[in-house]
Amino acid sequence: MDQQTLGRTRRALHGVAELVLAGPQYTESREIRLRVTPGGFGTVTTPDLRVAGPELVSTTGRVPLAGTFGGLAAAVGVEARALRDVYADGPGVGVDDVVSVDPGAATLILAAFAAGDAAMRDFAPGERPVLWPEHFDLGISLQEVNYGVSPGDDHVPEPYAYVGPWAPRAGGFWNRPYGATRPLGETPDARAVEAFFREGARRAATDPPAARD
Repeated sequence: MDQQTLGRTRRALHGVAELVLAGPQYTESREIRLRVTPGGFGTVTTPDLRVAGPELVSTTGRVPLAGTFGGLAAAVGVEARALRDVYADGPGVGVDDVVSVDPGAATLILAAFAAGDAAMRDFAPGERPVLWPEHFDLGISLQEVNYGVSPGDDHVPEPYAYVGPWAPRAGGFWNRPYGATRPLGETPDARAVEAFFREGARRAATDPPAARD
């Protein structure tokens, strides 16, 4: 997958997650959490909105992920809203910016979220995975370790799974300052993600703390 296309689509989906889903949800319900849904992701309360493949789905119908973020929100009866008053980061897009989604890149990103959601539910049945609109990553925390799936970022351009102990550990498993990451490839596999989480849990429980600078 071309990294430029993937990055542009990731930013657009992140913008939809914040401005069109989480922002209006926060306005109406004071809730920013999102969740993985069949074929995409959506709100956890009202308004009932979700991304399903290349479309935005509401209780009144479906519209393509196109036009501006503000126009897309208006098409399903809500007002686009950023969340800079709630958190500092975000997608870096505005309501008048154009939604640019490549179908192939969107399929890869949404498949990564689906694999991650399935893996987390099998790995930790008592936890509910949350798709956070701030960094646009899906995660849970268990026994002071974060487990998640990211669609990519400035440091790792492709979708990846991660394990991040609250207190960093030392050892060969940990390939990032905050923990460990594993790329998901072109066909994300929930079983492989779950195996990575289980290995991360084992390592987090047995590896020594990382040396402090």
